Amino acid sequence: MTAPSVSFLASARKADGWFFAGLASTFPDYTQSGGDALNEQRLCENGEPLPGCKVFQVPLDDASRAEQIEGDEMVSYSGTALKDQVLIFQYRGKIHAIDNKCPHSAFPLAMATPFDIEDFGIILSAGITCPKHGWSFDLFTGNADRSSYKLRTWEVQLRPADNTKSETTSNESQAVARDKQEVWIRRRQRMG
Repeated sequence: MTAPSVSFLASARKADGWFFAGLASTFPDYTQSGGDALNEQRLCENGEPLPGCKVFQVPLDDASRAEQIEGDEMVSYSGTALKDQVLIFQYRGKIHAIDNKCPHSAFPLAMATPFDIEDFGIILSAGITCPKHGWSFDLFTGNADRSSYKLRTWEVQLRPADNTKSETTSNESQAVARDKQEVWIRRRQRMG
């Protein structure tokens, strides 16, 4: 008797894989709602000035070949260049990964500004505003503030770095653990 085949299980595809985007400590924490654009330099926890975001070109057929894009290429206006780019940044202590391309105007969101979505002073979510036309998108759902445009969000996973064994007090352990976490990204998986 042979084992029944399970046809509904998808085989692992290279395009569905995770890629390493850096240590969490290399993403400056953007804490001011509606401040500067993401691609502008900010100080990291160690005092080193870094861009406020990272952009990766992720081939659709193999995520393991993701390459970081730096400098002016992060904010290139070419819609075709933005096609398979992911924008990664930290806002209020949470790492976000979204398409670098505004779904409304094909504008690089590395030039955008994150903000808090509030109702009567209560923070409900976080969003990002495209500077080209002022459209905003929710960072968790991707929903636009108008029309039916939707920004693609990517999955983010924080994993412990291999060399996280250190002797610290419990008060210091959370800060040290955050510094020693690796940021891994992949395209959000479709259900069904």
